[in-house]
Amino acid sequence: MASVFDHFIAARILLTLGTLGYGFVTVLADFNKTHATNPAWTPHARFHVVWQISSYVGFGLLALALIWIPGPLAAERLYLACIMGAIVYGAFFVATFAMPIYGGRAFDDNGYLPFAAPVPIIARRWDVNITAFCVLTVVLIAGTISLVAG
Repeated sequence: MASVFDHFIAARILLTLGTLGYGFVTVLADFNKTHATNPAWTPHARFHVVWQISSYVGFGLLALALIWIPGPLAAERLYLACIMGAIVYGAFFVATFAMPIYGGRAFDDNGYLPFAAPVPIIARRWDVNITAFCVLTVVLIAGTISLVAG
């Protein structure tokens, strides 16, 4: 049986960080008064966000098992974890770029508001979600590159 401490360790750590981002940080970010229990949201919208959060937790648990449980096909399981992360983060960016089509917005007035950009080159204010998902996407890409290089 293969050890989890193998030449894929950097990929495992980076993929774990990417997975924790979509699988568990979203619970902290969304299951509160800004989203799931927000009285200004329609009950159906709150239903969808709880469904989304629950799905991400399930995918996150599966990805962590693929990443860390020893066994055969280690590289293939890590690639599957990469694909799962790419689907979640990719879907976020599809929703982001499609906002003009469906009248969406990256933030809600009674939720997480944009913050002053630390480096105001692109914009003076940065959205919390877009910033976090950009950083986590870079982590996922770094994990994928580490896997390919391993």
